Amino acid sequence: MGLMKGKRGIIFGVANDRSIAWSIAEVCKREGAEIGITYLGEAMAKRVVPLGEKLGAAFTLSCDATDDAEIQAVIDASAEIWDGIDFIVHSVAYAKKEELKGKFYDTSKEGFQLAMTASVYTLISICRIAEPRLTDGAGILTMSYLGAERVMPHYNVMGVAKAALEASVRYLAVDMGQRGIRVNGISAGPIRTLAAAGISDFKEILNWNRDNAPMRRNISQQEVGESSLLFLSDMGSGVTGEIMHVDAGYHVVGMRAVDE
Repeated sequence: MGLMKGKRGIIFGVANDRSIAWSIAEVCKREGAEIGITYLGEAMAKRVVPLGEKLGAAFTLSCDATDDAEIQAVIDASAEIWDGIDFIVHSVAYAKKEELKGKFYDTSKEGFQLAMTASVYTLISICRIAEPRLTDGAGILTMSYLGAERVMPHYNVMGVAKAALEASVRYLAVDMGQRGIRVNGISAGPIRTLAAAGISDFKEILNWNRDNAPMRRNISQQEVGESSLLFLSDMGSGVTGEIMHVDAGYHVVGMRAVDE
């Protein structure tokens, strides 16, 4: 206990109590961190504001991460109570539901741009805007999925966006590395979340993954939360530019050597 004692961080993109972002927030709080959380718009407020109260969050704010001004407002709010930010979790992604079915080549230009902006550019914006407030050695973590590496049914433009996200992690790791700021990602196996509900036949994907998993089960939000501690605490001080697979399922991959 206490791996995050004295650390202060922002979790962008909490949707409800079944979201991966929420599990990470709970684990970080349990380990002693001070947490600020964000959610998207009034529709999410009724779910997330009570969670912030339950967590004892330093702040719970609405933030559309596609809007730089709203990201800046969150960073400014943190500056009123903290003298720096020790970690950030980016759990923000979106694609239109109609883009997650049919042929990938039928992806509309608007749908492609929206998926890339919401799922990839938001991480870039958050890093740029938060950088002056980040402490030396801070940790930044984003969420990916196996669809970035392999074709997954009904994932389409989101798979391409996640591939761009993983590439962005590596480029951002170089940009931020001179101050020891680490940028990494977790690629979690399929989990029942609000975002996953937009993927057609997701139940079949879960069942197939469970039946073919080395451990014959799917991963849980809690397990992803626990794994995040490596990247957000001082345990991962030498790890950057990595995507770690947290998956009891078909695709089991360990990390390569530290900071190759």
